This record gives sequence, structure tokens and C-alpha cells, in this order.
Amino acid sequence: MKNENTKSSDTLSFTVNGVSFKMKLVKHGSFAMGATAEMENPNSDEKPVHQVTITKDYYMGETSVTQSLWEAVMGGNPSRFRGENNPVENVTWDDCHNFISKMNELTGKQFRLPTEAEWEYAARGGNKSRHTQYAGSANLEDVAWYDDNSGGHPHPVAQKQSNELGLYDMSGNVWEWCQDWFNYYSNSPSVDPQGPTSGPGRVLRGGCWNFWLSTCSSSSRGWCNPDSKFSIDGFRLAL
Repeated sequence: MKNENTKSSDTLSFTVNGVSFKMKLVKHGSFAMGATAEMENPNSDEKPVHQVTITKDYYMGETSVTQSLWEAVMGGNPSRFRGENNPVENVTWDDCHNFISKMNELTGKQFRLPTEAEWEYAARGGNKSRHTQYAGSANLEDVAWYDDNSGGHPHPVAQKQSNELGLYDMSGNVWEWCQDWFNYYSNSPSVDPQGPTSGPGRVLRGGCWNFWLSTCSSSSRGWCNPDSKFSIDGFRLAL
């Protein structure tokens, strides 16, 4: 089946094996990464706040990768909670890279996982940020599925409000794998950080349908072994 893509000023649209998805432009800029003043009850691994500069524009998936897109690329569905517009879950960090390799073969593009810094900058709204605790709002109910409102399961993507960049579900629904190994922050300013060369696991961001509200803040961090597989973990593409 023909695979296509189109472009507008801030949106890339793709169709892969009959399934369409969009990616939103994130303009380069600088931001304070970590537990800034609006982040209530942060964990110690969100400190110290440090300055990060992203020097190049990039695109982020409008939503996390859906089960329909995963099936179109991989031919199967590993998810526990089935639904074509639900985020794919129950995928390891390694599974995500297998998917990305096949996507790149099908499209001729260079999709990838976002770095942790790219993820947080995009979640905060990039250079359009209104500096809210969650991705798009100070009120978590506006933007996220989490333990108090999810009913014990993930939900179809893009049912809540987007953030300033038009990105959905960057707070809640499923944790999202990032490229980086996890480690604690330093005070040093950083330019296009790629994360440490090793760590206890790979970074997960955003909180999920089964976790409490503080884990859904834009600075909250998680990590897991790259071969771990849970129904709370999905991912979002970067380009």
C-alpha cells in the first residue's frame, strides 16, 4: 500500500499502510528543566533545575503511537487493553526501536524516540509555554487520564485538551519511553543533551492511567529496564 506524507506550517501528516497520524513542530529554544516553581510536590530526581538549550527544530507525535498504527507497521498488537485508537502499551524500549526501524523502512524518514529534554520541552509547550504544572493546564482533569478518573484502564488518544503545541496526552494515559538512560541531574547548563552513557534503566515520562497526579507533571520522571513490558508504558515518535 502506498505511504504518503504532507506538510503544513506546523504539522506533518503521514499515512502508513492506510493509517494516518500527525506530528507537530517544536521550535528550538531554551528552558528551565526540572522542578520549576509551578511543579508541586516534586521528587528529588527532578532537581536541581538546570538550563537546557535545544538548538534545532523537531517534530513530536501529536499523540502517542496508537494500536492501529502499531498493527499497520508490525502486523500484530501486544496491548492488554485493546482499541484501535488506544495508545499501544505493553511494549519494551527495545520493541519501540524495532517499530521505529520498520517505520523508517516504510517511509524513508528518520523517526526516533525523543530525548528526555526534548520530551519535557515539548510537554511544557516549547517556546509557547504558559508554565503550567501539567502539559497544557494547571488542572490535571483538563488534560490527563490518571488513577482518579481513568476507571482502571487507558483511553483513546486525544480525548482531553492538548497543550500549547497541539500535543495530546503528554500528561497521563501511558508513560512514554524516551531515548535516554536515567540518571540524576547536575547544575550544569546543557545544549542538546543526550543523557548519560549508562544508568539503571531507560527514562519514562508523563505518568499514566494507573498512577497518581504528581507523576503526571511535566517534570516528573520514571525509568525502567529497557526489556520491561507493562500495560502502563507506551511511546511517542520524534522526527
